[in-house]
Amino acid sequence: MSDFVAGLPMYDWSEMRSEVDAQWARLRDAFRQKGIDAPQTIARVNADLRPVEGGIRDAAGKVIAPDPATLPPDELDFFGLWLHPALLLAQTCWGPMELGLATHVQLIGQPRYDAFEGGQGELYSSALVMRAGEAPTVGSPSDGSPLIPLDVLRDKHFTFNSLDSMSGIIAPTRELEALGESLDIFSERSESGGHRASIVAIAEGKADVAAIDCQSWANARRFEPAAEAVTVVGWTRRRKGLPFITARTTPEKIVVALREVVAATA
Repeated sequence: MSDFVAGLPMYDWSEMRSEVDAQWARLRDAFRQKGIDAPQTIARVNADLRPVEGGIRDAAGKVIAPDPATLPPDELDFFGLWLHPALLLAQTCWGPMELGLATHVQLIGQPRYDAFEGGQGELYSSALVMRAGEAPTVGSPSDGSPLIPLDVLRDKHFTFNSLDSMSGIIAPTRELEALGESLDIFSERSESGGHRASIVAIAEGKADVAAIDCQSWANARRFEPAAEAVTVVGWTRRRKGLPFITARTTPEKIVVALREVVAATA
């Protein structure tokens, strides 16, 4: 049994479990070929994470996350995974990274987003979505520049997945600020808990607009019926997509091998 843990939670929709498992299998096998004892399966709930007695601590010994064994076993605390001292590889978001996570982990690399409208190489953008018929549908600018329809967005109810999400709120905030505006352009703001939930809220008339990263939008068009009632009315600029990380204590030799595999495989 491996001493490491790993997770790929960011796009692990129930309908995509087999695809995510296959992605991990490719990475795992490549890691093992380099002599890394990668775990057989990824962690999906707190119960899959090894206990950390006394809580997860930073380099100075300060507790920065609870012992996963003390958390609801059938849920997944993202920070419990990202900060776990036995973390071999996980995918996170640049929002939490910019808000402090980066000081506690090591960056491994980026996936590629060429398969998705709004993505190019390691860069991705967010689709601004509203109910179909309320504004013209627009495609992603070929040069990756932002397309922010201020008149369409003004006085609408904006919903977002979480306050630390780069794609869901930080990126659109920065686009608005570049135009001399702010989130105050919206009549109301609410937190949905997830990109998929934001799409459903818009389709059901509980919100008007959301920013959905381009891969999540592609997933929604495949698996979420509510997406049929929603359309893209704008785009944020392309930024680095969701990075892969490892624990701050992962040995340098393993980090080098992880980066080689991710660069070649992800």
